[in-house]
Amino acid sequence: MFNATQQEVNEAQTAYGLTTWKDSTGTYALVSRRHRTSVGLVKLLPGPGGTVGYQLVRTLDLPASFTLPNGQTWTPCMEPDELAQVEGMVVDQERDVLYAAQEDVGIWRMRADLTGTPVLMDKVREYGVPGSYDPETEECTPGADPGYGGRHLSADAEGLTIYYREDGKGYLIASSQGDSTFAVYRREGTNAHLRQFRIGQDDGIDGVENSDGSTVLNVPMGDFDEGLFVAHDGANTPAVPDRENTNFKFTGWGDIAEELDLDVDTDDWNPRD
Repeated sequence: MFNATQQEVNEAQTAYGLTTWKDSTGTYALVSRRHRTSVGLVKLLPGPGGTVGYQLVRTLDLPASFTLPNGQTWTPCMEPDELAQVEGMVVDQERDVLYAAQEDVGIWRMRADLTGTPVLMDKVREYGVPGSYDPETEECTPGADPGYGGRHLSADAEGLTIYYREDGKGYLIASSQGDSTFAVYRREGTNAHLRQFRIGQDDGIDGVENSDGSTVLNVPMGDFDEGLFVAHDGANTPAVPDRENTNFKFTGWGDIAEELDLDVDTDDWNPRD
């Protein structure tokens, strides 16, 4: 949907993050673009033989550079010709609100139909830190931190998921990949930050590190009778020689909620139904 030519496909300027949204007018997908700040809204359409097509509704470009409080312009340090991309996305299905994690910037809140003005609801700690790209190491060397970043996310800001409660409240949970933690925000209002947690080692099973994403369910799931939190573990152990070893870790939401003094709502109710 983002590629006008085969060259763009070959340069990997392709779809990257994905989430879905449904309202009274139909079912939609929101898709981000690799190495770009673009997010696209497409309407999903039935096709022949059970296939699914789409119609592009609109696109939105998040900022690639930012004006800091000291008046200077900051651009996240990236490889040449790359911009700060969006990966993790989730839609609040009751409020028609899209949350999008721009990896080196923070979490944006906006209308799910991509109209209106996006709001940067939280920043990564590295926000505003200058950096210089070294082509030999293919890494960025950071400069002095001017102190304009957030306190809850360490780049990259990654996967997002929502814990729904029947009373209309709940939690937005974000993967803070840089420090292998998860940030919990209020679902309502201005999304105030509440708690931080990590999934640690337990009973011979390693913890969660470098997570790309997660999902949370508020309904009983077998042994997980108070809901389930599933997190991608980007560094599963024991390691496998010459192969990246990742998997998923299952944790009872009740265990997380009890530790963090959060609520549990397991009445077999879910807005996704």
